This record gives sequence, structure tokens and C-alpha cells, in this order.
Amino acid sequence: MMVNDESDYLMLSGIQHFTFCQRQWALIHIEQQWEENVKTIEGQHIHKKADKPFIREKRGNKLIVRGMPIRSHELKTAGICDVVEFVHNNDGIALQGEVGKYIPIPVEYKRGKPKKGQEDVMQLVAQAMCLEEMLVCEVNVAYIYYHEIKHRIEVEITESLREDVKKIFQMMHNYYSKQHTPKVKRGKHCNSCSLQNLCLPELEKTVSVRRYMERYL
Repeated sequence: MMVNDESDYLMLSGIQHFTFCQRQWALIHIEQQWEENVKTIEGQHIHKKADKPFIREKRGNKLIVRGMPIRSHELKTAGICDVVEFVHNNDGIALQGEVGKYIPIPVEYKRGKPKKGQEDVMQLVAQAMCLEEMLVCEVNVAYIYYHEIKHRIEVEITESLREDVKKIFQMMHNYYSKQHTPKVKRGKHCNSCSLQNLCLPELEKTVSVRRYMERYL
């Protein structure tokens, strides 16, 4: 019997960092550097509501699970789903302790509004692929809830998106095995990056964002 060694698995949330900026991902996940800004602090407050491990609740035809641990041996990644909604459907899968069959639908919570890039979508598709592997099922749709617009955005889990996720994780594992931090071109996206003071040391550091935010949140 083959045993999977998960010691070299990457954090699933890292695919969002990598898609946004490969250098940002490497600074966080390879060099273990992190600097918080307003966006990361707000994000943590939003996720506190969603990430309540092992909490299950029934709402009509839905079973809602918060903070669900997930992993994929194919992608060699592990992480946590903010929320997984198991919707009653005769074409779904059986769940231990539950009557009937259900289809799993991951829901990711994000601060702000929908982004121009694909970073949020890639993270959500990776979550769907983990659920497919773990539960031996198909996940064809998922959602991102954006706090600023207080609205869900539906994401279709296509084969094209699945292939994109596979390629990204291959690159991430390649960089991680080589402990390589890539260089990237500076752009507008740098202004909203939580690591700009570490990545671009010529910028002047500001007062601690955490101290500032904790006074108002």
C-alpha cells in the first residue's frame, strides 16, 4: 500500500499569491516573510466568521460545513475551505451520518470586490479539485463571496481552469524545490501588495498597520 508523504505539500492558499505575483508567493512561502497591511487585516476579520472548524449546520436542503480541511495528492497541496455547502441532489454522493445524496459546492470569502486578475478564481478551482479527489465526485460550480459588494460570484469549474491550476502548482513546486525567488517587473499591482516594503526596500516604511486597524475593528 502506497503512503502519501505530505511533508512537501504546499499551502493551497499560496496559489492566490502566486497568480497575483510569483515573487510575492516566494517571499511568503519560501523566505517566510510577511508584512501586514489594511487588506490583510480586514481579510482576517472576514475569515474569522467563515473559518469555524468542524461546525456543521443544516439549512433546508443544505448541509453547511465551515473551515473544512482539504487536500489533493495530485496537486500536492492542503488547505481549508471557508465554507462548503452540500446541496441535496439525487445525482450527488452519500455523506456519512446524513440521509440522501449531496453535491459539494465550495464558497470562498474575500474582502473587497471582484478583481481583474484570476487569483481568486485559481484558489477556488484548486479547492474544487481537492474536493473532487477527496470525495470522488464532480464539482462543476463554486462561488466567491465579496464582502464589499455583499454578493456571490458564480464560477464554473471548467477543464481549462483545472489545467491552469495544475500548471501553476507544477511551477510552484519547481520554485519551492529549488528555493528560488523570482524577480518580477514593478507595476501598479505593487501598490496594493502587503509585501511592498520588503520587496521594494526603497519605499519608506509606515506606522504598524496592525496597531492602527486594531483601534477601529
